[in-house]
Amino acid sequence: MNIRKSMARLAGAGAVATTALGLLATGAANADTFIPLPGGEITKTLSDGTVVTVKLVGESANISPSMGATPLHRNAWTSGSAQVEISGSGHTGGKIYPGYVVGCQVNIGGGGVEGGVEGSVPLEEGGSASLGVSTGGNLSLGPGQAKKFYVLDLEAPDDYGNEDHMVRNKFEGTNGSVTWADETIGLSGCAGYAQARAFVLVKVETDNVSSVVTLWGQPFSLG
Repeated sequence: MNIRKSMARLAGAGAVATTALGLLATGAANADTFIPLPGGEITKTLSDGTVVTVKLVGESANISPSMGATPLHRNAWTSGSAQVEISGSGHTGGKIYPGYVVGCQVNIGGGGVEGGVEGSVPLEEGGSASLGVSTGGNLSLGPGQAKKFYVLDLEAPDDYGNEDHMVRNKFEGTNGSVTWADETIGLSGCAGYAQARAFVLVKVETDNVSSVVTLWGQPFSLG
């Protein structure tokens, strides 16, 4: 099983992603900026009484000088761990979709994003947010635009034996997790203020209900 630019281990309910860095320059003139982030936690009770807790822990971002050496380029490496706990009777399980929203001169501090965005993916139960979606952290954005990308890109054969790519970790039972380290965010084309924000989307399935719970991390500046 492969993961984009990464070696992944899926053991039981956990997925671990580690991205190898080609270059991480440090020095007086081009020192990186390390940003510890608070992560977050959300608990939701489903209609059948099942309690779902989603956590984002150990979150951080390392902002480095752009290899493009222009104000239009940004580079960052992010780390974190998405953890899910489910309590309730009967069969439980779910899927974890971790990722990031990146915006150029657009407010991503609320529950979603605004501006010149495209596509649609479910983000909350009973609704969706319009976002450009990909599985890569190399993005090109203009002012007022935002895009979303997933941390995972797991390769596996589909029902017909063809190559398929999945952006989630599936787990059975009451616990699941995805951990990533040095996930790249490469932004080009943004002449203005740029931000990024982590999210953890969890689809939960029990004997009686299927629901979506989304946890948003704190926005952080890319410069």
